[in-house]
Amino acid sequence: MISISEILKLFKGRIGLNEVLAPYTTFRIGGVADYFVEPVDSEDAANIIKYAIVHAVPYYVLGNGSNILISDNGIRGIVINLISGFSFLKHEDGIITAGSGVKIAKFVDYCIQNGYSGVEMLAGIPATIGGALVMNAGCYGGETADYVTGVTLIRDGNLLVQTKKECEFGYRKSNLKGTVILEAKFHLPLGKIEETSKKRKELLLKRNESQPVEIPNAGCIFKNPAGQHAAVLIEQCGLKGLAYGGAMVSPKHANFIINAQNATANDVIELVKIIRKTVKEKTGFELEMEVKPVGFEVLVI
Repeated sequence: MISISEILKLFKGRIGLNEVLAPYTTFRIGGVADYFVEPVDSEDAANIIKYAIVHAVPYYVLGNGSNILISDNGIRGIVINLISGFSFLKHEDGIITAGSGVKIAKFVDYCIQNGYSGVEMLAGIPATIGGALVMNAGCYGGETADYVTGVTLIRDGNLLVQTKKECEFGYRKSNLKGTVILEAKFHLPLGKIEETSKKRKELLLKRNESQPVEIPNAGCIFKNPAGQHAAVLIEQCGLKGLAYGGAMVSPKHANFIINAQNATANDVIELVKIIRKTVKEKTGFELEMEVKPVGFEVLVI
């Protein structure tokens, strides 16, 4: 049982009740959170997490809301949003420190303007530093973890710093799932502002031409099977433009499902089932979701 009066004694940030989560996601889909909190600093984050653990209350950390599909029933327990309190950036002696709530686009711009390179290809990823690190988001040959040196986080209520090796980064994965990332440090190579800015612009234009960035979506729905591209397999099966309810396979990029017309989470899940079944039957490949379902009690895909 959650006591707001108890939380107010140890928490300085904003607390929302029955907060609608759809506006906090890039899919613009999702029900309500029982409690929605915005810590203002590390102490706030640690206190609310300890409270949740002691009182056996489930909690979920929400970043930019990309790469996830929130249930139509929302999320039970406490949803923690770190964007307002952890959007800081600083650099010293070649090391850039980024708060977990910093959006990747802002991070990339900051690095470029301060004479660093190596992250310009990440500019189009619609995530925060924290969310991008958890799944080791990447594109155009670069990954979020490439230049990480350390990550400050809360694991099981304990504040600690993990080295890059300890984070066990791999293709779209790490061992950071279930932790609360507070900040990360990056050691980037130096670069020329004009060159890195030009590369950033070129890759953003390429992304915008090939992906449905103008319509709500959660990013690539499926991981690429070894040696294959999920988008190619889906397109080969003639599924571009296929719709279920308000959800649709993007006519622009087959590995994107778009919220074409007030889609529900159930619409997306049913469409995913059709895609996976069709691709399996016609190509033999089993597609694995890259977008993470959140808040579903029982989910069979």
